[in-house]
Amino acid sequence: MPAADTGASTTVGAASATAPTAVSRLTPGGPGYRRMSLALFLAGVATFALLYSTQALLPLVSRDFGVTASAASWTVSGATGGLALFVLPMSALSERFGRRTLMTASLAVAVTVGLLVPFAPSLGALIALRAVQGAALAGLPASATAYLAEEVTPRALITAIGLFVAGNSVGGMSGRVITGWVAQEWGWRVSLGTIGVIAVACAVAFRLLLPAPRHFVPGSLRPRVLAGTVRDHLADPLLRRLYAIGALFMTVFGGVYTVIGYRLTEEPFGLPQGIIGSIFLVYLVGTVSASTAGRLVHRLGRRGALYLAAGTTTAGLLLSMASSLPPVLLGLVLITAGFFAGHAVASSAVSHTAKRGRAQASALYQSSYYVGSSTGSTVGAMAFHAGGWSGTVGMGLLAVLGVVTITVFGSRAARLAARREPAAA
Repeated sequence: MPAADTGASTTVGAASATAPTAVSRLTPGGPGYRRMSLALFLAGVATFALLYSTQALLPLVSRDFGVTASAASWTVSGATGGLALFVLPMSALSERFGRRTLMTASLAVAVTVGLLVPFAPSLGALIALRAVQGAALAGLPASATAYLAEEVTPRALITAIGLFVAGNSVGGMSGRVITGWVAQEWGWRVSLGTIGVIAVACAVAFRLLLPAPRHFVPGSLRPRVLAGTVRDHLADPLLRRLYAIGALFMTVFGGVYTVIGYRLTEEPFGLPQGIIGSIFLVYLVGTVSASTAGRLVHRLGRRGALYLAAGTTTAGLLLSMASSLPPVLLGLVLITAGFFAGHAVASSAVSHTAKRGRAQASALYQSSYYVGSSTGSTVGAMAFHAGGWSGTVGMGLLAVLGVVTITVFGSRAARLAARREPAAA
């Protein structure tokens, strides 16, 4: 990335010495690509396994501390809120110290906190530790997408980001499934400790596997230049729409998966904790939909892919209102597939749209995305407390309507811009 992109005070010679070329970039089947893909996949696994480690355990946390679903949901919202708050500062540090260095440090802190979380003596302490863990994990998402934008050929970028998002889905799934069954036998504290140990293994493998960056140009931490880059991104109408779409998709997802455990423990389902944890195996659907997002965009275009993702999510929300388990499970499958497809399309579009300051552009997307997660977790739990599952579904449908409205507006804006270009010529 050139110095002008990040506010780096580097010389012309240094910039040209590290200028990326098509030959030196990582390509599918080429040297280093598999190691890079596996490393970032494992980073995604660790990130989501840690970030949402308490989500499947909320009924147990509520019972242990004697609190409501809304109060327990802050163990999720605290982590995602910490990530949303710190992702932009972390992206600035990655511009100075390097993507791989920051991702390694972030994972090291997050897994250390993860080993302390099971010993939290109170709900307040648990929420505080989770907030610190989320802040540490903020170094991963924006740095990973910036690393890919710099090191991978443009044609393979959507696929590479899709694989990273697929790692998120595997981490979210495995974390919830493992915590569910372990908690059923030994309690939620042992369950969180198990996730912490798994995350340590992922962090070590990530550091050993990820190739050293070839095209990173370090920049100085100049707040004025950083603020200008952020201001430019927020002034871009397309980037603003993508940020809002990511937040709204995550509002649906965060709300549904925060509350679903409570719903399935109640009648007419009455499922045990281990079975509820296994429900999260539907995340495998997200792994597939995220990794195939590139082909979806090539076939339908970005807006067409977003419409399909929104329609799939809507169908899933409506199906989930059934009173028998099979349609509820099918609804969760559709919600998961729609969410991960929409997220992969929007996040890759941000990396493609931003021509300078990619780390900051990705950081703003991730911040919006996790604000949506925190909002969905808290508001979804409040809606469930007030109106049951139909309240949570209603919140989700409003968020999907927002995605569709923004996408329609973007299509109209694109058509108007296309008409103005020939006139100006």
